[in-house]
Amino acid sequence: MLVPLYEAVYERLDVGGGTRMLGLGCGSGLALLMAASRGAAVTGVDSRFPERLTLARQRLLPEVPGGPVSPGGPVSPDARGTRALGDGVRADGARGDGARVLEGTPRDSADPPDPVFDLVTAFEPIGCLAGDSEGLGELLAQATPLARRGAAVVLAGWGPPERCATTSVLRVATKLADPLRGAGSWRPALRDDLEEVAQRAGLTPDGSGRVACPFGYADAGSAVRGLLSTGLFDAAIAATDQEQVGKELSEALHPHQRPDGTVWMPNVFRYLIARLP
Repeated sequence: MLVPLYEAVYERLDVGGGTRMLGLGCGSGLALLMAASRGAAVTGVDSRFPERLTLARQRLLPEVPGGPVSPGGPVSPDARGTRALGDGVRADGARGDGARVLEGTPRDSADPPDPVFDLVTAFEPIGCLAGDSEGLGELLAQATPLARRGAAVVLAGWGPPERCATTSVLRVATKLADPLRGAGSWRPALRDDLEEVAQRAGLTPDGSGRVACPFGYADAGSAVRGLLSTGLFDAAIAATDQEQVGKELSEALHPHQRPDGTVWMPNVFRYLIARLP
């Protein structure tokens, strides 16, 4: 769903051969795959959803079932207990400079013999969960020492609520999460969220943009499953139950369902490019 966002950022930064990218909160690895297909050497880290990292490994090494084995042989856990995916291949079948997927934190991506990163991405949109900007700040504090001077750091966030049709659906998460809304529930985006995070991390803004990223689903059932998989509704499920959350989600999706049964929600996302001093 965020493919247009990834494409816009990579085109603007001319990501390609020679780019060494660190993806924070890489999830299922689609952004990594798109960068690798342009020739970049990619490393992804995530500590939240092991099942999504399995998909990331499968995407980055499609020739290896399950993905935890590199062309050079099995990959063993490192000293920190993370699982790494070594020496990757490009999506078009050509050999790339390497791909790694790590279950852990940015510190686990440090590899002293290798050149430092020249691009750090945080595509998980802030302006979603209460407290997510603080969590991103912690990740950046670990990641920025691994990047060279002048490296680009990309932050992403939701656009204005009035430009995001999904806003009305995500409000279900906040409504049902009480009294747990303080952590893990959705909140509207604030206009200067990205700049504030960058400032706290000691980064210098170097451009921004907005990208249309519509959410489309084959039917309401697919939309409910897809939205629940984002983690934005976990607090609501903990406060009630998944059946109740699914029911209210289905009702909230009704205005966005087309006559043919498909669900379509136009959204706008914002990105900020900042630089390390």
